[in-house]
Amino acid sequence: MGKRSPAIDNHIGKAADFAKPILEHLRELVHKGCPEVEETIKWGMPSFDYKGPFCSMASFKQHAVFSFWKGALLKDPKKYLQPRSADGGNAMGFFGRLTSVNDIPSNAVMLDFIKQAKKTK
Repeated sequence: MGKRSPAIDNHIGKAADFAKPILEHLRELVHKGCPEVEETIKWGMPSFDYKGPFCSMASFKQHAVFSFWKGALLKDPKKYLQPRSADGGNAMGFFGRLTSVNDIPSNAVMLDFIKQAKKTK
């Protein structure tokens, strides 16, 4: 079973008020979809490891992001995944600029992506 890191608690606690529910929701989904996940801070961002780098999230002044380490390998027939900023997108995560929990795809969609990512290991 994965453990929750006090460093992630601290990071979320310091995030902007709009970002806290986004980060908390994403964290819960990651743990639900991959109970064995280990939390850490990498590159100054909350990160999750499962047999290596798995996914990460971050928050900025006006948006938050969520990304999968091997996002290019995920099946996405309904086109939820967006290009990251390095690939011409508007944010460094695969779901664009998240400004509220409502910007996150449904729990079912996110859990499907998390379970797919777990299998890419």
